[in-house]
Amino acid sequence: MATRHHNLSRFDSPLPSAADMKFGIVVAEWNRDITEALLEGAVRTLRKAGCPDMNIEIKYVPGTFELTLGTQFFAEYTDVDAVIALGCVIQGDTRHFDFICQGVTQGITQLQIQWNMPISFGILT
Repeated sequence: MATRHHNLSRFDSPLPSAADMKFGIVVAEWNRDITEALLEGAVRTLRKAGCPDMNIEIKYVPGTFELTLGTQFFAEYTDVDAVIALGCVIQGDTRHFDFICQGVTQGITQLQIQWNMPISFGILT
């Protein structure tokens, strides 16, 4: 089903409690209008699940490709329970889009396995 006119922020069932959890959110600064909207939605959803603001830490990275390193920072140097990676890649006339998408996908997947930590892949393409 196409998601163009579908609100993906609506849930048909109750959210699990996040009251006792800590989250790291890594946000790409590139395409900031889009990534800030993604960030607002993520924070709103965490709050709705009971996560207190003091348990949400946000870090910015320059672009989507750098989300892997920002995510690794949370895994290696903090005590978060999960990380949310938010970015946006817009396809142009070169293969740059393909390289960025492939790199961040493989990087985030590798980090989940290496750190045994859930990482939400919020990359719009």
